[in-house]
Amino acid sequence: MAIARVPNTVIDCPDPEALATFYGALLDWKVSVDDNGWADITGVTGQRFAFQKVENYTPPVWPGQDVPQQMHIDVDVDDLAEGEAAVLALGVTKHEFQPGETFRVFLDPAGHPFCLCVG
Repeated sequence: MAIARVPNTVIDCPDPEALATFYGALLDWKVSVDDNGWADITGVTGQRFAFQKVENYTPPVWPGQDVPQQMHIDVDVDDLAEGEAAVLALGVTKHEFQPGETFRVFLDPAGHPFCLCVG
């Protein structure tokens, strides 16, 4: 018997609504924002990510480890070039260091690395 259920990934950031809006657009998930500085996105199957405001937030520095990434999100795309164009249009940054051929590394609006992957 499980002790808990419905895990939720919570991501620290300086602006929860902005980050939820970005990931909501990336995944086409529903965005919800409350009055307490908390935002989340929910997929059609009930998957959820939440975003919480952190004062004096320091984004990770990748690939260095002075400020480690601690976690990141990989999302699958059918075509890397099309996916890249779409996320750049959402205002993300493509990282200058690209260590692979089957994925690309970007920084979300709060500076967290995330990858578009094709395989």
